Amino acid sequence: MRSQAFVVSLKQIAFIPASLLAIGLSSTAAFAQVNKLYNPIPLPGSYEVSDTLSEKDIPTGQGGFARDYMVTLKKGDNLAVDLSSESFDSIVTLLAPDGTTVAENDDGPDGSSNSLLFTRITEPGTYIVRVRSFGETGVGGFKLKVTRLQPVK
Repeated sequence: MRSQAFVVSLKQIAFIPASLLAIGLSSTAAFAQVNKLYNPIPLPGSYEVSDTLSEKDIPTGQGGFARDYMVTLKKGDNLAVDLSSESFDSIVTLLAPDGTTVAENDDGPDGSSNSLLFTRITEPGTYIVRVRSFGETGVGGFKLKVTRLQPVK
């Protein structure tokens, strides 16, 4: 009788870890799937791109869409990020390697709906330049240029 109780207990113990293992594996697989879907585009060596924002890009939750570009920056870099579009009201955001917003601009200083931001990088790493449309203004072509500014001597 005692050996049967021991076998039953052993089966229950073995069953619980197997269940937890299955949950852990399915969570890991789901996480891997999500990571496959998010692939920021590396900015070319010229740090300039002409592209098109489309309905296949990242939905913003406000009716518009966003596209992300990766750029590796060094501590002390002074940047100008210029985003222009004839098709939509643009917003440009610079995100730090930890995902926090470094800087953001909606409308440029010329009164247009294009975006222009200036910032200084305080930590080295891979940053995200996010191009997005304001509200439901949508999709279309745009030009993005990231310029490393040189100090005046």
